[in-house]
Amino acid sequence: MINKRLNNHIRGHRIISVMILCLFGFCLMQAMQAPKKHARKRPHGDRVYLLHADELYYDMFGNNPDAQILKGKVSFLHQGSHLTCDSAYFYQASNSVKAFGHVHYRQGDTLSLTCNRAEYDGQMQMMRARKNVVLHHRRQTLRTDSLDFDRLYNMANFFDGGTLIDGTDKLVADWGEYHTETREAKFVYNVKLRSGKDVVTTDTLYYDVRKSKAHMVGPSKIVSGASVVKTEDGYYDTKTDRAQLYGRSTVIDKDKTLTGDTLYYVKDGESTGYGNVVYVDKKNKNSLTCNYLRYNEKTGNGFATRNPVAIDYSQKDTLWVHSDTMRINTDSVYRKVHAYPKVRAYRLDMQAICDSLVFNSQDSCMTMYKDPIVWNGNRQLLGEKILVFMNDSTVRFAHVIGQALSVEQMPDSVHFNQISSSEMKSYFEKGEIKQGESIGNVQTIYYMTDDKDSSLIGLNYLETDTMRMYMGPGRKMEKIWTNKFTSTMYPMTQIPPAKYKLNNFAWFEDLRPKDKNDIFVWRGKSKGSELKNIKRHEAPLQKLTD
Repeated sequence: MINKRLNNHIRGHRIISVMILCLFGFCLMQAMQAPKKHARKRPHGDRVYLLHADELYYDMFGNNPDAQILKGKVSFLHQGSHLTCDSAYFYQASNSVKAFGHVHYRQGDTLSLTCNRAEYDGQMQMMRARKNVVLHHRRQTLRTDSLDFDRLYNMANFFDGGTLIDGTDKLVADWGEYHTETREAKFVYNVKLRSGKDVVTTDTLYYDVRKSKAHMVGPSKIVSGASVVKTEDGYYDTKTDRAQLYGRSTVIDKDKTLTGDTLYYVKDGESTGYGNVVYVDKKNKNSLTCNYLRYNEKTGNGFATRNPVAIDYSQKDTLWVHSDTMRINTDSVYRKVHAYPKVRAYRLDMQAICDSLVFNSQDSCMTMYKDPIVWNGNRQLLGEKILVFMNDSTVRFAHVIGQALSVEQMPDSVHFNQISSSEMKSYFEKGEIKQGESIGNVQTIYYMTDDKDSSLIGLNYLETDTMRMYMGPGRKMEKIWTNKFTSTMYPMTQIPPAKYKLNNFAWFEDLRPKDKNDIFVWRGKSKGSELKNIKRHEAPLQKLTD
């Protein structure tokens, strides 16, 4: 019985020993496998993880008793970002790091930041980098001495002066922010953008890195060679050298300026202006105002409409010209203006209306087409085409071609001296006519006056082929030269009613511009009073006979 109990006890003890050995072996296997499984996984979560340091210790009696003091190839990991440095204070309780020496922060494969020292807050996900900070994002590089990078909003903020380099573009400012997700930047105070040879200076600038487009706010200037753009609200494309300018912006090209409510500026190309556009050529002393203008900086050609006015102040008196549309050419020292239709012009000594006008500064000639009328003092000129040449502040020479008619109103405002011919030339001196020449089918009505009281004595009617008239002071007739002629003298009391006026007589005083403001009110000839086209005689064609 005793042996049987002893055998049962020994047998139970063996079973328990085998079970303990199996359990120990299983635990040992689990313990051996656990490190391998842990090595394959990266730390994750909100905590900042220390990956490596050559040295780690605590200084309970130093300035940072709560920090782990790390030295030598220090490396941290936080939510996919890596931070390496030479040494650091690691605060596990606050989940933050103070890094020193060759600090390098990496986020993904597009963002990298280096600096001398930094503070990283894992709770706020904020990186505060200081001294020799260089942020690389894609192909952009941001350099500064003080930068805060907010991971939550993907925004880098510098506030102690910084430089953003985007390819060939370089942007400098006192303060700024850069959004890594949208790749948009904002720069404030002493902002300067250099793109190739172009330099932009402004107070506030928004820059879209993807589009290489800058938005300038506040007093701003773009300098491109001899061209200067001034604006307070403008967009500038650094790739195409194009600018969209708002709020009374100005483009200066040497001696020429272009100002408007809205300007679309193209360097060495065609620019467009809208709203109260003012073009000024200081060298040639002329300007143009309108509400729509296209101007090519390279060719000097322009097109203006919507109430355009050309102003020439190169002479002592200013010439004002208005029409529906104008084309200008200022590609040399001379300029040319083509105005059409409904042209009205005013100068103190000369006024004019016509359908189309060309003014060329090279010969100071104003050529008018289609029912032109020119007034000088109390004298009116009509014709198919009129050329007026100017000198200083006065008219120098006028040439009327086709159906020429000169009408001079007498002081009594009732009678008119009249000359009708195929062609007419008038020579002026100091604004006063000195000589007139009429050529082809000449008809004249001229009133003789008494030298004592300037009263009218009689009317002289004359027909000839060519006539020259020489005038003295006060437009007084001094002498007349003509070839073969027929002439009749009528006393004032015996003038036939049909001889008071020539058949083509017309007086259009009501159409005359009264001042520079009257050029905007169009008044043209009434229907039926326009000049009729006269078909010219054609030379007979010579035919060869067989």
